[in-house]
Amino acid sequence: MKTLFMAVALTTSAQAMAEIPELDLNIDTITVSGISSGGYMAGQFHIAHSDWVSGIGVIAGGPYYCARNSIMTALGQCVNKQDKPINLADIETTVKEWEKQNLINPLSDVTGDKVWILHGTEDKKVLAAVTDKLVEQYRAWAGADNVRYISDKPFAHHFPTENAGTTCDVSETPFIASCGYDAASEMMQHIAATPTQKVTSRGQLYSLDQQQLGGEDASGLADSAYLYAPAPCLQGASCQVHVSFHGCNQNIEAVGNDYARLTGLNEWADAHNTVVLYPQTKKSTLMPLNPQACWDWWGYTDENYANKNGKQIKAVASMVRNLAGE
Repeated sequence: MKTLFMAVALTTSAQAMAEIPELDLNIDTITVSGISSGGYMAGQFHIAHSDWVSGIGVIAGGPYYCARNSIMTALGQCVNKQDKPINLADIETTVKEWEKQNLINPLSDVTGDKVWILHGTEDKKVLAAVTDKLVEQYRAWAGADNVRYISDKPFAHHFPTENAGTTCDVSETPFIASCGYDAASEMMQHIAATPTQKVTSRGQLYSLDQQQLGGEDASGLADSAYLYAPAPCLQGASCQVHVSFHGCNQNIEAVGNDYARLTGLNEWADAHNTVVLYPQTKKSTLMPLNPQACWDWWGYTDENYANKNGKQIKAVASMVRNLAGE
């Protein structure tokens, strides 16, 4: 279905209001990805809408519903220390209850989905044991043959690229690092339906009104989001949708549009005729407290943060549907 929006077209020289040409977006199935808190959110979006999401990529993330609506559990088990091991059986009990209540789609819908997960050996912010539990979950739900786990690369806590960002041995803003490794390539080759070769980016990056697109559930998110549209999509081709969730301190206030430009996802989007939506959080030093502009993976919005009724999940789902004109 085709749709039309006003947006800010971002160029190297200036920003100017521009109409996004009509986009013919096929959202029967979409793919998602994310890093750190964005990795947690990508997993939450996937499990909530597993009938819709067909593939996921996660960098430095942990298992679905790891925090169990508790900041203390989040800090004590799900990042860089473990007061006690993560109990997947306890999480599964909640997941099964939510499944009965239709708060998430049936886990059977996850079966066969393509899952790509990366954890760097030099990551000091999320323990390997945490990401290992995410892998264990997905092997059970999606099937072991569909899960690819990269855990032997000497990466710090960042999004590794071929040649963009900081040096590979540090975890510093914008948390994108030049490692001689194209994570976006490896991810998209696994989770996309039709693997192909990377091409030179020829599309356009736009800044969108996130409040308009996301509706009332976007009130706790930033005013703007980014959308990358490959040239064929701007010229009327039918295109797929990929949603990529940034990490903490990686939002528009912190790094501008670096996350939407430098990860390498846009070049692969060109190769796959896929538009990439980059939704954006905002920091808050008041309640709900979110001083690092993380996605909600522990319950700072409300107790539904990880299911279909979660405000951020609902906002992003609305954004995708509105972009497709639904």
